Amino acid sequence: MGIKDLVTGGKKDKRSALEAAEDPRPDPGAVDKLVDLLVDVGIKGRGPLSPVTAVADQALAKAGGDREKAVAALARRHTLTGGVGGFVTGLGGFVTMPVSLPVNVAEFYLQAVRLVGAIATLRGYDVSEPRVRTAILLTLVGSDADEVLKKTGMSSASGAVTSYALKGLPPAALMVVNKAVGFRLLRGVSEKVLARFGRGIPVAGGVIGGGVDGWMMKKIADHAMEEFPQA
Repeated sequence: MGIKDLVTGGKKDKRSALEAAEDPRPDPGAVDKLVDLLVDVGIKGRGPLSPVTAVADQALAKAGGDREKAVAALARRHTLTGGVGGFVTGLGGFVTMPVSLPVNVAEFYLQAVRLVGAIATLRGYDVSEPRVRTAILLTLVGSDADEVLKKTGMSSASGAVTSYALKGLPPAALMVVNKAVGFRLLRGVSEKVLARFGRGIPVAGGVIGGGVDGWMMKKIADHAMEEFPQA
């Protein structure tokens, strides 16, 4: 079983990327599936993917025990792998886009949540805690995190959204925030279709996809370093 199998569950998506672009409202079942994927597979680990705590331990060992060097190394590696995933997705152009793009979105955020989870672990946070997991998911949406909280009837008046999530949201509120993050992430399917038509050209689409995904992963890494200071 590979990452793609974990993402798709061995089944084809019912809605293509082009259908998602025409109807940008995420399917509630797909939202739940994505959130479960990110938490149960991305953070806890499954199949070929080890838990993020193991990822953090391996990076720390390679960095000779220097936590900040380990964080920087993880950011560089995931930026590279994120770009590679975007490149491969765009190689086939419009011929493969309806199938490859939704998988790419899920794979991208699966990598991203593992990056953020490993950074949080290295900075001293317990990723087994539900509040920390919600903070990790909020980090994935970057500057949209405060908007996500406002749509759920909450607001991070203090500034850092992850700090807000960590300070005392009850379990029911955490579940609402997690689902709101899932909705925001799934909107990325339609946004990628509409904003990145360059992928419609084989090979050239791969270059565009790789560049954008690599840039997005770096932004998430930078945001994670800000949102998870040393505990």
